[in-house]
Amino acid sequence: MRQNSGFFHKRLESACKSCYTVFMSRIAVVDDEKSIREIIRIALEKDGHCIDEYPDGLAAWQRFQKELPDIIILDITMPRMDGLELCRKARSLPSGEKLPIIFLSSRDEEIDRVLGLESGGDDYVCKPFSLRELTARVHAALRRGKTSEKPIGSGQVLLRGNLIIDEERFCVFWKQTAIDVTVTELRILTSITSKPGVIKTRQQIMSAAFPEDNYPNDRAADSHIKRLRKKFTDADPSFAELESIYGLGYRWREETL
Repeated sequence: MRQNSGFFHKRLESACKSCYTVFMSRIAVVDDEKSIREIIRIALEKDGHCIDEYPDGLAAWQRFQKELPDIIILDITMPRMDGLELCRKARSLPSGEKLPIIFLSSRDEEIDRVLGLESGGDDYVCKPFSLRELTARVHAALRRGKTSEKPIGSGQVLLRGNLIIDEERFCVFWKQTAIDVTVTELRILTSITSKPGVIKTRQQIMSAAFPEDNYPNDRAADSHIKRLRKKFTDADPSFAELESIYGLGYRWREETL
């Protein structure tokens, strides 16, 4: 029995270490409201995370240039440097493209949520927000971030005409030009291109992008698609494979013989 007990405890310790690598992370909370930073810090520290607080975008940017956190929770309206500019700057850093970023946005400012996603945010939470929802989104984003270190799907190389998706190496190429994508964008692209010509609804797209999330934002699909499409058109102005189907969703254009 003692031997079995020792074996059990070793297995449990191993499982706990594996869980720690996913959930116990360094999180940057950037918001000019001290009270909001404090309640987020208290909630996430209970889960064992290390929290770095910043009162504005400039203070956070000065730190990010030296070291990036595992995830950023970011307000939009702040003094000195707003959240949109900080997001774009963070994305420009090495490893910044795959960094999970969650925006905090006022419920009545839909334009801010759209701009946040189009600037490179992965997700958003509306103020006033539920701490339970925020922590769930943080954990989901951290799991998505971890998938960039291993195969996202089957690990196979997907070929669609001029498109190449190498999931295991986290690479996307269009006409031999590399397209930098986030984990969320790679999941969306893989989902849509899996069946060319078949329409994917916004709900299906966001479920594929956020399989770990119990609070998917279906309306965020439009912003993610717009940003993804821009990356392709920047590489190739004639790009037109990612089609919008009014009232239904999106599809990857079916190849014609």
